[in-house]
Parts: sequence; C-alpha cells; structure tokens
Amino acid sequence: MSKSILITGCSTGIGLYCAKTLHNSGYKVIASVRDPKHLSIFEELAIPCILLDLSDDNSIYQGFEEALELCDGKLDVLFNNGAYGQPGAVEDLPTDVLRQQFEVNFFGWHTLTRLAVAHMRQKGQGRIIQNSSVLGLVALPYRGAYNASKFALEGLTDTLRMELAETDIQVSLIEPGPILSDFRKNARQAFEQHIDIGSSYHKDEYQAQLTRLKAQTAPQKFTLGPEAVYDKLLHAIESPKAKARYYVTFPTYLMGYLKRILSSRWLDKLLLKNR
Repeated sequence: MSKSILITGCSTGIGLYCAKTLHNSGYKVIASVRDPKHLSIFEELAIPCILLDLSDDNSIYQGFEEALELCDGKLDVLFNNGAYGQPGAVEDLPTDVLRQQFEVNFFGWHTLTRLAVAHMRQKGQGRIIQNSSVLGLVALPYRGAYNASKFALEGLTDTLRMELAETDIQVSLIEPGPILSDFRKNARQAFEQHIDIGSSYHKDEYQAQLTRLKAQTAPQKFTLGPEAVYDKLLHAIESPKAKARYYVTFPTYLMGYLKRILSSRWLDKLLLKNR
C-alpha cells in the first residue's frame, strides 16, 4: 500500500512541488493550504487538499481530522513546511508581530505534530519531518523573528527525536538554505506591513533589504530549485533509518561546518559580510 503524507504550506514553492511529485510517484498525498483560493490548484491536479491555518488551533484540529479521513485513518508521514519570514531589526519588531511569526512557524507546527505523534503511537510507526532552514543553524541580521522561530524549532525537534528514540516514529529536520520559491515576495509583504521602515535607525540598510526581496531573480549564489528539498524529503520518508538532519544547499553545509570550527566573534564577522 502507498504511504500517506500530510504536507502543510502547499500553495507555492517547496510544498507545492513536493505534493505534486510525491503524488505522481504513487504516494497518497494530502496537501494543505491556508487560503481557499488555492484549493483549485489541487482540484486540477486531483490531489486531496484541505484548509489548514497554522495560526488557528481550531483549523489545525479540524484539518487533521479531515486529513485522517482522506487517508482512511492511517497517516504515515507529516511534513511540516508552511512558514513565512518576517524581516526587521529586533529593536523594530513589535512583540505582537514576533508572536505572529511564532504562531505560524512554531506553535502551529507543535500543535499539528502533537496530533500526528498521538496518531502514530496508536498505529505503531510514522515519520515527522520538519522543514527548517540554514537560519536554524546560524543567525543573520534583520531576520531575527525568523531566526528565532527556526532556532526554537530545531531545539524542540531534537528533543522530540530523543523522546521517541525507543519507538518506530522517526523525526528528521531538513535545512534547505536558499531555494527558489515565493518566500522573498511574502517576506517583503510582511516587512512593509509590520515594520516602520522610514522612521527606523536602520532605514538605509532596510532599502538594501527591500532591493534584495524585490529581486525578480535569485539574489543569492547557490540557490537551488525545490527538487533539491524533495530529494532529502524522499530519503527521510523511505530510508529504514532516516537522518536526524538533512543539509540541502552549499550555504547550509558551509555554515554547519563553520559553526563547529569558528568562534562566535569570527562567525559574526563572516555573517555580517553576507547579510
């Protein structure tokens, strides 16, 4: 029987690519989106899709129950992917905006993961796969809210993996780095909506950040397509012994290595040159 997988954040980018590719490979995919207008994408693809808003617990509970119905009561894999970036200097971040970042990128994932783990314990097996970021390994200026959400995710996921070590529920982190998606477009919208750019001490640097976010082509070297994440996801699903972490792009491999060998001072100097 084909494995069933629930994927969050499927309207664009990594989630959409992985949902389509897994479906075409014979997996029983349940996609999820936050906005009803994106449901039509999956109707055309003949992929079951549910509404699931990661900032709303009721939506998560209802969405999970619908997902179980669609996979005949047996969910094999949860791929937590839906997230967004909130740019802005830490001193300019309203606390409510930081809370909103955590509601979607962290607390919503936790709520959904708890539901999945309880289900997988009953079934005796499963996979929890978290799509993190190179910014869960190292921090960059003006990404404080996103950095914090991914650092928190990494710590919670490492703990969960150890707590489930004696079960057949395997837990993995994927750490992509720069991937072609709508991430920058969505981050720009959050930036302009929630940060008082013109009144900030950082307003000159913010113009450079806006230029980066508005770029029509990938502004960073080593940017890969979503298929690079899919390759790691497939291994995490299929391998008898999934890895705890999957680095995807060259920057992630490099930063993982440099974090181990450099002092905080030298790592800061390097990262400040690449902000």
